[in-house]
Amino acid sequence: MRSVRARAALGATLVVAIALTAAGLVVLMVLRGNLTDRAGLEAEVAAREVAGQLALGATYAELELGDEDTHPVQVTDEQGRVVAASKDLEAISGTGTATVVPMPSAPVRSPGDDDDDDDDGGDPARGEVSSDPPDFVNGSATVDGDTADYRFAAVEATTGRDVTLTVHAGAPLAAEQEAVDTVGTSMLTGLPLMLLVVAGVTWLVTRRALRPVEGIRREMAAITASEDLSRRVPEPDSRDEIARLARTTNETLTVLEASVDRQRRFVADASHELRSPIASLRTQLEVGEAHPELLDVPGAVADTVRLQALAADLLLLARLDAGERPGRTAVGVGALVREEVSQRTADRIPPEVSVAGHGALEVVGSRGQLARVVGNLLDNAQRHAERSVAVSVREDRGDVLVEVADDGAGVPQAERDRIFERFVRLDDARSRDDGGAGLGLAIARDVASRHGGTLTVGEAPGGGALFTLRLPGKAGTEPEPGRQAGNR
Repeated sequence: MRSVRARAALGATLVVAIALTAAGLVVLMVLRGNLTDRAGLEAEVAAREVAGQLALGATYAELELGDEDTHPVQVTDEQGRVVAASKDLEAISGTGTATVVPMPSAPVRSPGDDDDDDDDGGDPARGEVSSDPPDFVNGSATVDGDTADYRFAAVEATTGRDVTLTVHAGAPLAAEQEAVDTVGTSMLTGLPLMLLVVAGVTWLVTRRALRPVEGIRREMAAITASEDLSRRVPEPDSRDEIARLARTTNETLTVLEASVDRQRRFVADASHELRSPIASLRTQLEVGEAHPELLDVPGAVADTVRLQALAADLLLLARLDAGERPGRTAVGVGALVREEVSQRTADRIPPEVSVAGHGALEVVGSRGQLARVVGNLLDNAQRHAERSVAVSVREDRGDVLVEVADDGAGVPQAERDRIFERFVRLDDARSRDDGGAGLGLAIARDVASRHGGTLTVGEAPGGGALFTLRLPGKAGTEPEPGRQAGNR
């Protein structure tokens, strides 16, 4: 039962078995009821024929009782005494009488005899047959030595002498019993065969439907064993749920492969970036150990600071990759930008700050991470500006915009997406002497994305680069974490 095919086949078989059993019982009940009603109608017709003769004044000896083998008849008076019966009727049950034929000791009155009994008002009028529905009962009768089951109908009639008689006429139930038995036997014979067919068809159909799933499982097992994320699971030609599962699995494998490749490149690039300052610092320390007078202390300090900054950048990227969510505090962007600029006393070009509007220009997020974004954008502008760096903060349709512009060479149109990748530097920024490791803009865009904002680059009015940071205002929607990366 660990197989889906087995469970599906068993479940379908049980459902069909219950449904067929219930339907079979209903069919048998309806069939039995219809045949019983038919037998009752035949018995009623036979009883009314005899009752009509009695109402018309026929004597007991003159009664025509019809085929007594098919419709045995018994007539009783108001005291329940048998006054007439079919000739070969030997025994009867179900009519409420103790005898079958008139007993010699029982005085029998002819329909023409006088009767002084009072009319109780519930009997038919004189010379009429009761129009009320007859009473039906199942019983048995022995006719000429053969005993069988019958459906009896009781009809009352009143003679011209005000004698009320009850006619009991029967119709055989043998046909009803035989039909019900035949149908029941057929059902009992056909039900197991039907269930076997249902189980087999369900097994085959489920097996065929799940065959692509087994192919997907085998390929996933092979991918796991080989660690080759470039492989893909087979996609069936159908448009059902299994085909969608295969496509989703391949999409997941594509994203996973890209993520693993990105992590491998990240590790390789980080190792490359760390190797140069570590090697330079080691060389300076070894030279200083051998020749103390040649020790370049400022250079060693610069390399140490560069290592420290690079380690901090890598640590922040690791936290962002791990899914760290930004804080949920209100941050005044205008005040944040002014504070960040005021601390940059060693910048080559003093930035110009412009904060538009009288509002608080607040966003919701992490003050430390947003300050890091502004700092990285200013570092990038200082690295490429010639004479001016400008920072402006304003509101735009409920969002807060921070724009950092420089008058440098700008960013070519083809490179405006690539500069946000990690460890990417343009050709004119490949020198490591300025301290750039190619992570600043990658961190800035990643932080902006996780605050529900965007970071894009365009052309400044003066011809340089214009970086635009757009963040949802405090009254806007809650930021949702995203993923964007890269650097200039």
